[in-house]
Amino acid sequence: MRRDPHTAAWDALKAARKIQRFTQGIERSAYFEDDLLQSAVERQFEVIGESLNRLSRLSSELATQIPDLPKIVAFRNVLIHGYAEVETAVVWDAVTTHLPPLIENLSALLGEAPAQSDERP
Repeated sequence: MRRDPHTAAWDALKAARKIQRFTQGIERSAYFEDDLLQSAVERQFEVIGESLNRLSRLSSELATQIPDLPKIVAFRNVLIHGYAEVETAVVWDAVTTHLPPLIENLSALLGEAPAQSDERP
Protein backbone atom coordinates (compact mmCIF):
# COMPACT_ATOMS: atom_id res chain seq x y z
CA MET A 1 0.00 0.00 0.00
CA ARG A 2 1.34 3.40 -1.04
CA ARG A 3 1.41 5.99 1.70
CA ASP A 4 -0.27 9.13 0.46
CA PRO A 5 0.00 12.40 2.36
CA HIS A 6 -3.30 13.54 0.88
CA THR A 7 -5.02 10.54 2.47
CA ALA A 8 -3.63 11.60 5.84
CA ALA A 9 -4.96 15.14 5.30
CA TRP A 10 -8.30 13.75 4.19
CA ASP A 11 -8.51 11.57 7.32
CA ALA A 12 -7.90 14.64 9.48
CA LEU A 13 -10.56 16.59 7.60
CA LYS A 14 -13.07 13.77 7.95
CA ALA A 15 -12.49 13.61 11.72
CA ALA A 16 -12.79 17.40 12.02
CA ARG A 17 -16.10 17.35 10.17
CA LYS A 18 -17.35 14.62 12.51
CA ILE A 19 -16.58 16.83 15.49
CA GLN A 20 -18.54 19.65 13.89
CA ARG A 21 -21.45 17.32 13.24
CA PHE A 22 -21.34 15.91 16.79
CA THR A 23 -21.34 19.36 18.37
CA GLN A 24 -23.69 21.20 16.02
CA GLY A 25 -26.31 23.02 18.09
CA ILE A 26 -24.70 21.94 21.37
CA GLU A 27 -24.19 24.55 24.08
CA ARG A 28 -21.05 24.61 26.21
CA SER A 29 -22.96 23.55 29.34
CA ALA A 30 -24.52 20.58 27.53
CA TYR A 31 -21.11 19.50 26.27
CA PHE A 32 -19.69 19.65 29.79
CA GLU A 33 -22.47 17.36 31.05
CA ASP A 34 -22.23 14.75 28.28
CA ASP A 35 -19.45 12.23 28.89
CA LEU A 36 -20.31 10.27 25.75
CA LEU A 37 -20.08 13.36 23.55
CA GLN A 38 -16.82 14.40 25.18
CA SER A 39 -15.37 10.96 24.50
CA ALA A 40 -16.45 11.05 20.86
CA VAL A 41 -14.99 14.51 20.31
CA GLU A 42 -11.73 13.64 22.03
CA ARG A 43 -11.41 10.49 19.91
CA GLN A 44 -11.78 12.50 16.71
CA PHE A 45 -9.17 15.00 17.91
CA GLU A 46 -6.87 12.02 18.45
CA VAL A 47 -7.49 10.96 14.83
CA ILE A 48 -6.77 14.49 13.62
CA GLY A 49 -3.49 14.62 15.53
CA GLU A 50 -2.38 11.19 14.40
CA SER A 51 -3.31 11.89 10.77
CA LEU A 52 -1.44 15.18 10.75
CA ASN A 53 1.55 13.59 12.44
CA ARG A 54 1.58 10.99 9.66
CA LEU A 55 1.22 13.79 7.09
CA SER A 56 4.26 15.56 8.53
CA ARG A 57 6.32 12.39 8.13
CA LEU A 58 5.11 11.83 4.55
CA SER A 59 5.31 15.36 3.19
CA SER A 60 6.97 18.22 5.00
CA GLU A 61 5.89 20.46 2.11
CA LEU A 62 2.19 19.82 2.77
CA ALA A 63 2.68 19.85 6.54
CA THR A 64 4.07 23.38 6.46
CA GLN A 65 0.79 24.53 4.91
CA ILE A 66 -1.11 23.62 8.09
CA PRO A 67 -0.77 26.33 10.72
CA ASP A 68 0.01 25.06 14.22
CA LEU A 69 0.51 21.47 13.09
CA PRO A 70 2.96 20.73 15.94
CA LYS A 71 0.44 22.10 18.47
CA ILE A 72 -2.30 19.90 17.01
CA VAL A 73 -0.10 16.82 17.29
CA ALA A 74 0.86 17.82 20.85
CA PHE A 75 -2.86 18.16 21.71
CA ARG A 76 -3.37 14.60 20.46
CA ASN A 77 -0.55 13.44 22.70
CA VAL A 78 -2.14 15.10 25.73
CA LEU A 79 -5.46 13.42 24.95
CA ILE A 80 -3.84 10.01 24.55
CA HIS A 81 -1.21 10.07 27.28
CA GLY A 82 -2.54 12.65 29.71
CA TYR A 83 -6.17 11.62 29.51
CA ALA A 84 -6.61 11.92 33.29
CA GLU A 85 -5.61 15.57 33.08
CA VAL A 86 -7.64 16.61 30.04
CA GLU A 87 -9.57 19.79 30.72
CA THR A 88 -13.02 19.83 29.17
CA ALA A 89 -12.82 23.60 28.71
CA VAL A 90 -9.65 23.26 26.63
CA VAL A 91 -11.28 20.68 24.37
CA TRP A 92 -14.41 22.85 23.99
CA ASP A 93 -12.20 25.82 23.09
CA ALA A 94 -10.53 23.69 20.43
CA VAL A 95 -13.96 22.78 19.03
CA THR A 96 -15.28 26.33 18.92
CA THR A 97 -12.15 28.34 18.16
CA HIS A 98 -9.53 26.20 16.45
CA LEU A 99 -11.51 23.59 14.54
CA PRO A 100 -13.27 25.86 11.98
CA PRO A 101 -10.01 27.36 10.65
CA LEU A 102 -8.45 23.90 10.51
CA ILE A 103 -11.37 22.64 8.43
CA GLU A 104 -11.03 25.60 6.09
CA ASN A 105 -7.29 25.04 5.77
CA LEU A 106 -7.55 21.30 5.14
CA SER A 107 -10.41 21.83 2.68
CA ALA A 108 -8.36 24.35 0.72
CA LEU A 109 -5.33 22.07 0.80
CA LEU A 110 -7.40 19.23 -0.62
CA GLY A 111 -9.30 21.42 -3.06
CA GLU A 112 -12.68 20.81 -1.40
CA ALA A 113 -15.40 23.05 -0.11
CA PRO A 114 -15.34 23.19 3.72
CA ALA A 115 -18.83 21.66 4.05
CA GLN A 116 -18.47 18.74 1.63
CA SER A 117 -19.40 15.21 2.67
CA ASP A 118 -17.17 12.73 4.41
CA GLU A 119 -17.16 10.40 1.42
CA ARG A 120 -13.82 9.90 -0.26
CA PRO A 121 -13.68 10.95 -3.88
